[in-house]
This record gives sequence, structure tokens and C-alpha cells, in this order.
Amino acid sequence: MAMNRPEGSFVALITPFNNDGSIDVEGFRTLLEFQQQHGTRAVLIMGSTGEVSMLSQEERHFIIRETLKFKTDKMQFWYGCTGTTTDATIDYVKYAGEEGADGAIIAAPAYICASNADIVQYCLDVADASPIPLGYYNNPPRVKTDLTTDDFVKIAAHPQFTILKESTTRVGQIAQLCAANLDMNLMCCCSPNLGLVVPLMTLGGHGTANMCGNLIPEEMATISTPWESGEDAFACREAWLKNLEVLHFCYSAINPVAVKSLMQAIGLPAGPLRKPLQQLDPASLQKGLDILKKLELDKKYGYRLEPRAVAAE
Repeated sequence: MAMNRPEGSFVALITPFNNDGSIDVEGFRTLLEFQQQHGTRAVLIMGSTGEVSMLSQEERHFIIRETLKFKTDKMQFWYGCTGTTTDATIDYVKYAGEEGADGAIIAAPAYICASNADIVQYCLDVADASPIPLGYYNNPPRVKTDLTTDDFVKIAAHPQFTILKESTTRVGQIAQLCAANLDMNLMCCCSPNLGLVVPLMTLGGHGTANMCGNLIPEEMATISTPWESGEDAFACREAWLKNLEVLHFCYSAINPVAVKSLMQAIGLPAGPLRKPLQQLDPASLQKGLDILKKLELDKKYGYRLEPRAVAAE
């Protein structure tokens, strides 16, 4: 079986809800078409941006079944499959594989604050049972466990692992990972506060696994293009600096509060956040609208920026 190795912009999609809190399937269709039209190479459905921890098992299965009906050969569909235990994670991964997913992303189960050795074994156990390619999301701000380069050498030795999404606060690990020449495509979180994107792309990274692409997909596609020439490097730098305010805005509140609130305000299918998360306050939301207007993203993407968008919240 050929292993899937997405590169470029790998967008962690929001989960759109209807006003009654149910899954907005047509909203998913619209968002997926929007991403495909604007250069996104792969989407991650039900990552942390997709409020996955607040979805029931039935909802997670439903989302996998329904969204795969919209799959084409132009964009890979990956799914967040982390469960609360190793067995639960394996069950989600197997379900996604049976339904036709291109791959699954897993992270350390939340809250238990497991040791690095425990999570390495967890990854290997899941990989042994997985029918589809896997990626690991190193996300210590959310789960505490922070794997090291040595840990990833062990994980990358398993042929089922093809992606590493890095979100450590230890920026120096980016160089260590690139120097290790792992048999995995290296991507990182798009947060400008962590400062991972530029060093990763400079040192040979394969793209970004980002959530800002929900708002600026073409720009993130440019930022995430692997560097094969000076032209790629300069285009990345220009897009990064031009859109830095958007990147900072997206991380101005716990993910996905800022990005999803702004998406709803500008007319993209998003719907409410699942409680206890609440919509961004009007003043902060207005800052996001002002940034989009300054960059003329309303003209580019057809976003709605009238004041009533804020008042409606």
C-alpha cells in the first residue's frame, strides 16, 4: 500500500454546527469545496480546531461517513482519531479506515499527562492495528506530554507513521527533527507565537498543518509550499509577514474560538461553538473584521464585513 504523505497546506477544519447544535453537513460540503478551490492539499477533520473533544462517538462516526461522500482525488481527507485510551483510539482509526479515509492523526490522550515512554508505546500499538497511514500531533500545550526528537525516531521507524505535526514550545527541536532525517513528512502548527513555521520551512519542512487556512487558504498554501527554489522562500516570507495579523488573531483566544467566531461573522458556515466555549466578544471580533478589511480579503474571498455581522453576535 502506498503511504499517504501530504505536503503543503494541511488545514485543520472547523466543525460547522446548525443553530440547534446538530452537525451541519451542507456546511461541511461548502467548507471542503472552498478549501479545494484555494490550494489546500489535505484537510484534517475533527482535530482540536474541530472541537473533537466535545463530539460524541456517534457524531464522530457520522462526520466521517458524511464528509467522505464529498471526497475527490484533488484533496486528501484525514481525521482526528484520538480517543481517551489506546483501544478507543484504535477503534476510531479502524472506523475511519473502513469508511475510506486517507489517514488519521492521533495525539496523546488528554488529561492523563502520560509519560513520553507511555505515549511512544501508545503510538506503536495504534500503528500496529491501523489500516491507514497515521500522523502524530505533538501538542504539549493541550495534553502536557511533549515528545522529544529521540521519541520520534522510535515512532518514525514504524512504516505506518507518515506525518509529524509539531507544536512544541521548544523551537530548537525543529532543527533536531530536520537533522534526524525522519521517514515522516514534517509539518508544524501555524501559530506565530511559537515561531515554528519559518525555521521548519527553512530547514526542509514539508508544509504546515494549520488552522488559519480556514480563513486564508491561498495564503497558507503559499506559506506551506516546500522550498525548492529562492522563489518559494521569498513567497513564503512575503505571505507570512503580510498575513501576520491574521495569524495572531486566530490564536488570540483558545482554538477555535477566534477563527470560528470570525468565520460565522463573515458568512462562512460555522454556526455556534459547543458549550462551554462562547463566541468571541464583539470588540475582539471587530479587530478580526478590521484585519480582513485592511488586507482586502473580503474582495478576494467574498467575505461579508458589514457592521451587522458583529451586532448579530
